Amino acid sequence: MNLIDTAEVYQTEKLVGEVIRNERRDEMFIATKVWSSHLHYDDMLKSARASLSKLELTYIDLYQIHWSNGKIPIGETMRAMEKLVDEGKIRFIGVSNFSTAQTKEAQESLSKHRLISNQVEYNLMTRDVERDLLPYCKSNGIAVLAYRPLAHGSLTKPSGRLGVTMEEISKRHERKTPAQIALNWLLARRENVFPIPRASRLGHVVEDAGATGWSLDEGEVTALLAAAHS
Repeated sequence: MNLIDTAEVYQTEKLVGEVIRNERRDEMFIATKVWSSHLHYDDMLKSARASLSKLELTYIDLYQIHWSNGKIPIGETMRAMEKLVDEGKIRFIGVSNFSTAQTKEAQESLSKHRLISNQVEYNLMTRDVERDLLPYCKSNGIAVLAYRPLAHGSLTKPSGRLGVTMEEISKRHERKTPAQIALNWLLARRENVFPIPRASRLGHVVEDAGATGWSLDEGEVTALLAAAHS
């Protein structure tokens, strides 16, 4: 677990910079986002410089468009993204909350570099992206960063049929918690999906780490899906 995701609008970049100041840079993957009102060419470059300054970094691993802006041509925004890559200020280009059509347009607007990710809401309860976006991203080699993978915490304390199903699965997997099962469900669904849970406590981070190193089988994946939407 070496990815830290932030954004200029979160106002946490400075805090992230302080936390990682003495860590080995090559062992971290730092992602941040530019806000939708800053997508004009010059504004993008200015926002990237500001983020770099707050993060105390010489480059950002993944720079993402936080939300699309229909009033600003995506081609203009992507020109700025490519300039940032060429200058070594960012390594990879990503988007967030983009539909399938918007993702395709963003991808086609790049001339020298490729789009590598789309950050969207995805969890056992919220699965709209499965209809078109996930298949498109998979076929085009685009990673999906799944935010709210625990559905605002509701998947940490499941009730009804889902609670019963998670309890049965927990018994078969060394008492894994509902949160660990919900995160592993995402990992088991698609090889290009990477859940990015928000953790407010150290204990949550430790618990989230327990979602790796084991796998739900196909039957358990299906059972969770049926229980969540019963």
